[in-house]
Amino acid sequence: MPSGPGAAAKAAPGQNAASPSEGSANQSISALHSGRFERWHVDPAPVQEEETWLITYLDVVTLLLAMMVVMLAFSEPVSEAFRGERREIALDRMHPQVQAAADAGTTILPPVPLPHPATAPARVEGDPVDIRAAPVPPEPPALNVGELGENVEVVTEAKGVTRFRISSELLFAPGQAALTPAGQRVIDELLPVLNQALGHTIVVEGHTDNVPIATARFPSNWELAAGRAGAVVRHLETRGVNPMRLRATGVADTRPLADNASAQGRAQNRRVEIVLEAPPVN
Repeated sequence: MPSGPGAAAKAAPGQNAASPSEGSANQSISALHSGRFERWHVDPAPVQEEETWLITYLDVVTLLLAMMVVMLAFSEPVSEAFRGERREIALDRMHPQVQAAADAGTTILPPVPLPHPATAPARVEGDPVDIRAAPVPPEPPALNVGELGENVEVVTEAKGVTRFRISSELLFAPGQAALTPAGQRVIDELLPVLNQALGHTIVVEGHTDNVPIATARFPSNWELAAGRAGAVVRHLETRGVNPMRLRATGVADTRPLADNASAQGRAQNRRVEIVLEAPPVN
């Protein structure tokens, strides 16, 4: 191989020829990189602030202003004369002491006495009495009991109540609740009196003494008293008395007329009472 300056001179131009090719390659790579970046990279759009609420707010304020203008247009100015009239009306309704305090211009009010309850004036002896002020209800008509004999005791009470007391010995057998024939005749003697007052209620009460009874039909005096009262009610119904007027009740030995310590007192307590109750007066 040739050596020396000539060979070096030949090699130098070859080396210089390679430099332009490397520069062009670098330019093509940068151009390719620049094209890909611009193609795929997208900058995000900036978020804009929305101000639509401001439009709604302005609409509401505008409506409020319009309403205020309309209200002011329909309103009337309050004059001083009108205020004075209102004050006079209010003072007229006040207590005299309160009016004096308001006229004086002070806020400290004197004590106002409490009103006393109105009392009826005392009636002077000899003054005429107005009967119309307190009407007295009419008394029920008296019953014509006639002659009922010694078997029936008549007791007249207040408010139109009449009692017919009959001894149980005249009506029932001892310890029984079925009317005897003699007892039926005693009850029949009361029919004319009961038919006089068709508006009265007939209450039949059965009474016993305090001697206990214990049978299959009457375990106590309550059942015996109620059974005897029911027997009298059924007999009156068979004699044509309206059943709507009848009521039976047994009170046993809870309402004695005499002391049960003696035989005479116990006999007096064993009884049946037929009570006539007048209707209430309106």
